[in-house]
Amino acid sequence: MTEDILESLRIETPEQAMVLLNPLRADIAARLATPASAAEVARAIGEAPQRINYHLKALEKAGLVRRVGTRQVRNLVEVLYQAVAKTFILSDQLGMKPETVRRLKDQGSLSHLVQTAERIKQDALLLMEHSDEGQDIPSASLQFQVTLRDAQERHAFVEEYAALVRQLTAKYRKPANEAEPADPYQVVLAVYPQIDQSSGGND
Repeated sequence: MTEDILESLRIETPEQAMVLLNPLRADIAARLATPASAAEVARAIGEAPQRINYHLKALEKAGLVRRVGTRQVRNLVEVLYQAVAKTFILSDQLGMKPETVRRLKDQGSLSHLVQTAERIKQDALLLMEHSDEGQDIPSASLQFQVTLRDAQERHAFVEEYAALVRQLTAKYRKPANEAEPADPYQVVLAVYPQIDQSSGGND
């Protein structure tokens, strides 16, 4: 039932961009990397199914999600939706005000950050259960701070950081047809401003 989806889709039209301007719609799209119904998404984010269904219609009309099947649940038939891509990249050529484009990019990134954090939490809890059962669970984590003065420097840092990580992961990526078994590991990268807890602002 899961269909192949793009790793990323460049948003080229203002119509699609305006749909993603709504933070709830951006969150819904981010959660649909795998098929789910309006009821499932509603339970995950604590919203009414009717409201989620309304926003799904808007995302579907904009070509950002699609119907991929149905499922029988008791006496109801649920429609399953899936995003057309795992991530959405906003084009700088949208013809929109720079401030609007910046807001869209920030909201999309924050939505993905929340979804990723929730996935890490769920995976970690599951792995802890296996650890309690006596299994050896190897893991590693890395946390550090950098000082980035402006948008240009932030962009340069992210580009260089991503390039270095791609180079590193390519070195250790195993061919799909390799006979020797290898355990897959999840790698997650995130960059966001540190919050000053005392004042409620950013450092």
